[in-house]
Amino acid sequence: MPKDIEETVRRALAEDVGPGDLTAALIPGATQSEAQLVTREPATLCGTAWFDEVFRQVDVRVSVTWNARDGDAIHAGQILCTLHGPARALLTGERAALNFLQLLSGTATLARKYVDAVRGTRAVILDTRKTIPGLRRAQKYAVTCGGGRNHRMGLYDAVLIKENHIAAAGSIAAALRAAKASAPKGVTVEIEVENLEQLREALESGAMHILLDNFSVEELQAAVREAGGRARLEASGGVSLSNIRVVAETGVDFISIGDITKNVVAVDLSLRFRHHD
Repeated sequence: MPKDIEETVRRALAEDVGPGDLTAALIPGATQSEAQLVTREPATLCGTAWFDEVFRQVDVRVSVTWNARDGDAIHAGQILCTLHGPARALLTGERAALNFLQLLSGTATLARKYVDAVRGTRAVILDTRKTIPGLRRAQKYAVTCGGGRNHRMGLYDAVLIKENHIAAAGSIAAALRAAKASAPKGVTVEIEVENLEQLREALESGAMHILLDNFSVEELQAAVREAGGRARLEASGGVSLSNIRVVAETGVDFISIGDITKNVVAVDLSLRFRHHD
């Protein structure tokens, strides 16, 4: 669970509520209400902690009782939770809370589709750094709720040598030597290659984790044969739900997919007021 939930929610409320909710002020302050959160489509639930934190920051008197938890498969028409508390607080927190839950559930749902598509193969689904600014930790958590795994969190926790790094270093061999000399102990060093010739150079230089960038299915098959288990292979680029199964069946170890976190379709959720007093 990300440690920045409180701060992320605080920023979201600051941009939405600002100095105060002018419309909620129309409701008498003493009014208490009950509301239910309903999903209008099947999905994988994610983001309950952000939802809870929104209402905690808006008004600690709001209580949220969940009928599902992160990672659960939810169905259309399902009541996900019930809220009780001051009507003003429920109205003020509604949009920010739904924004988090819809986005993160959308991320988890798409991750689950990719994971299900490769089930039975050795391939592990990875996310990338192509995330919504400010929500990387949240989205990467959502990927795990969908059954995927996290690639590096940022530029600080792994080495990924890409085309421009290789060009600046002079060669694949030179880039790998520099990485092995400078990377902290235990940090993953991965290198991107664009063809089989580069793959061979990377293997000869001792690469243990190689990203195969935009390889065709035939090239992926050849890469798996060439590596012969000497390095972990990650396919990336041009992968979609329509072709991921054939990519996974080539025998690669990992498939990284930017679409999971950058092309998110929010899950359709609705907060319905039931009564007030």
